[in-house]
Amino acid sequence: MDEKNNAATPLKPTAQAVVIGGGLVGCSILYHLAKLGWTDVMLLERSELTSGSTWHAAASVHGLHDNSNISKLQYYTMKLYEELEEETGQSVGFQKNGYIYVAQTEDREHQLRIQAAKAKAFGVVFNELSMEELKEMNPLINTEGLRCAFFEPDSGYVDPSGVTYAYALGARKRGAQVHRFTPVTETVQREDGSWDVVTPRGTVHAQVVINVAGLWGREVAGLGGYELPLMTMEHQYMVTETMPEIEALGDKRIPAVSDWDGEYYMRQEGKGLLVGAYEKDGRYWAEKGTPLDFGHELLPDDLDRIMPNIMNAMTRIPDLEHTGIKKMINGPMIWTPDAAALYGPVPELENYYCCNGIIPGFSQSGGLGLMLAQWVIHGEPELDMFVWDVARFGSWADREFTKARTLDRYAHRFKIHYPYEERAAGRPARVRPLYERQKALGAAFGLNYGWEHPLWFADESWPRDEQGNVVETYGFRRQPWHEKVGEECKALRASAGLIDISNFAKYEIKGAGAADWLNAMMANRVPTVDGRSCLTPLLSKRGGVAGDFTITKLGDDHFMMFGSGMAERYHQRYFKAVPRPDTVSFESRTDALCGFNLAGPNAREIMSRLAPQEDFSNEAFRFMRSRRMTIAGCDVLVLRVSFTGDLGYEIYMKEEDQVKLYDLILESGGDLGVRPVGSRALLSLRMEKGYGSWGREYSTEYWPHESGLDGLIKMDKEFLNRDSFAELQGREARYRLVLMSVETPHDADAVGGEPIFDSKGNHVGRVTSGGYGHSVGMSLALGYVNLDQSKPGTELDVAVLGLPHKATVLEKPPFDAEGKRLRS
Repeated sequence: MDEKNNAATPLKPTAQAVVIGGGLVGCSILYHLAKLGWTDVMLLERSELTSGSTWHAAASVHGLHDNSNISKLQYYTMKLYEELEEETGQSVGFQKNGYIYVAQTEDREHQLRIQAAKAKAFGVVFNELSMEELKEMNPLINTEGLRCAFFEPDSGYVDPSGVTYAYALGARKRGAQVHRFTPVTETVQREDGSWDVVTPRGTVHAQVVINVAGLWGREVAGLGGYELPLMTMEHQYMVTETMPEIEALGDKRIPAVSDWDGEYYMRQEGKGLLVGAYEKDGRYWAEKGTPLDFGHELLPDDLDRIMPNIMNAMTRIPDLEHTGIKKMINGPMIWTPDAAALYGPVPELENYYCCNGIIPGFSQSGGLGLMLAQWVIHGEPELDMFVWDVARFGSWADREFTKARTLDRYAHRFKIHYPYEERAAGRPARVRPLYERQKALGAAFGLNYGWEHPLWFADESWPRDEQGNVVETYGFRRQPWHEKVGEECKALRASAGLIDISNFAKYEIKGAGAADWLNAMMANRVPTVDGRSCLTPLLSKRGGVAGDFTITKLGDDHFMMFGSGMAERYHQRYFKAVPRPDTVSFESRTDALCGFNLAGPNAREIMSRLAPQEDFSNEAFRFMRSRRMTIAGCDVLVLRVSFTGDLGYEIYMKEEDQVKLYDLILESGGDLGVRPVGSRALLSLRMEKGYGSWGREYSTEYWPHESGLDGLIKMDKEFLNRDSFAELQGREARYRLVLMSVETPHDADAVGGEPIFDSKGNHVGRVTSGGYGHSVGMSLALGYVNLDQSKPGTELDVAVLGLPHKATVLEKPPFDAEGKRLRS
């Protein structure tokens, strides 16, 4: 690399993009921008490359992840390292010794077998080892207490500095500039949306700014006028002195060991071992901000804090007990509330991206760089990146919430994250007036974009904690609450259920030109008659599905729109993409309004009791209609629609009326059997109808004619990203969304992410949602499969628990296939 930059040398005054931060991921983003054609790009680093967290990382590299898209990006990263070294001539120090994963518990075994099935789908090696094979690979290991072991041969570790400098060198060869010792002091947006990036060496006018500042991500965000939910934590690992047992192996290098049940990780380092831990007694560091003069320093070590983890490692590798410590590393890492990246365009700003809070950076750096470069240059990455999207958090993720969640994530880094699992740390963040009332009724709560919402309702005999919260259990098999959810489903199908849908996103649009603006954004035609409603997709830059909404017309130039609550901040990007006339107002009403879904065969009778002045007959109030009315003195908006697939009504009211109306509905329908129902029952009920959901079946990755939403797209008008869909229309669908019944002898259901194989063992698709259909008595799964496997009656294998479970593609949904209950 160049010698230290002279502070008096001015910077080039313009650039297509400025990357702020010269760590591993910042250099990867610069490299990928240049590789994809943006060569007039610049990286600004306040100190030396690798300063902060990069230089002291253990730098482990592995492929598999619980999320399929992240797995794809991690495998891309592993492959890229070898190509990068060949391209640049800079060694990345990739030691491909492989990783051994061991299980001590049944649930950990399930987890590893699930990973093995996904590996088969990806076409990579993740094979089970016998205990004899395990000992042969790693003679130091004690196999006592192990249930199974798996081996990933293509994983290993890299040299942190080598990889970082290889990215930087590859970027510079393509014309990008790298400037060390150049701190950014201001970022100022111009009226046209471009940015002035101010440094002691001059101001750079950039079209795009990318915050990849690592430990200083919070500070750089502050320069841009926004906040990121980040917190720094101390992290320790140790390197042992030379071990005779390893020395005796000569040139043979032992694979790394991931013993998550023991809560440590371990790999060979020289002729000793590197052992790291995420201890329960974690420590924050620099809570209020990372010092600007911090760089290549370490923090005081505290071996006692990680000794319980080290003792576990000694049990697995007994020779460790007699080995001295060569050095301790205690360095800061910056965490997000869910230990996943904060990634993508900041919704409130134009031309400003972030990539912060990266924990497994050496496994993900290439993928992070590629996807962000695609986002910047093409307007959208090829994969659905919502799992990392910065928009998944809102202002409710404040410092208190972030501190609590990051400590919880750090302390449980190796804990199994089960399907449906809810974490208590930092909660409640946001509650509705009904929260205490629902809690008293036995609600077990989940978190959705900060809101507490009922998942299911327990009876009085169910265990509670000291705060009176219902205690849940989790696992890969059906849990005791499975039966309670079933009772709710059956009660709604037989009578009526009351579901809290207050966490749905709610928007009010009004003013001259409101219909034109909505039509210019949405793919379907918005209603033209008062009281009519429609379902409409919102299309992404590549023509996929960015969202699905219900829009109802309230009056002249006056509409209400409802969508996914967890995507409210995400959807701001699309709402801003279509210029809105000054005459049109657009207001989020999510905080101000609450909502219920009253559904089931007795829902009409209960609504008639609540508002006897209204005619709820099918002739007077048909499916997909809406009406404003008064119930017990409260102004409400009622839509005849239900995600349960049953006769149902959505009722929206002011937040201050929520408790009154909830109690009134339960009282009015008490003799008819109405009962509170949670969102887990709603999942089961929608599966029985084969209804897709945004973020699962509907995403930017899948085309509308693959998901079945193409029938809602009106090509005789102009709308956002219409041209992209028009291009896709001329291409044959790659997959088809199908509903399958699944045989479940192992008392477990698909939950989403499971690979699907044909009868010959070929990978043909992926489950997007799964669950048990309680009112139809069958386990169900929605998923995308290859076209030749999508015909009704086709027999497939779904890898539930990582094991083949026979599945059959259904011709029609098992509940009310003709929609008679929904529409009559």
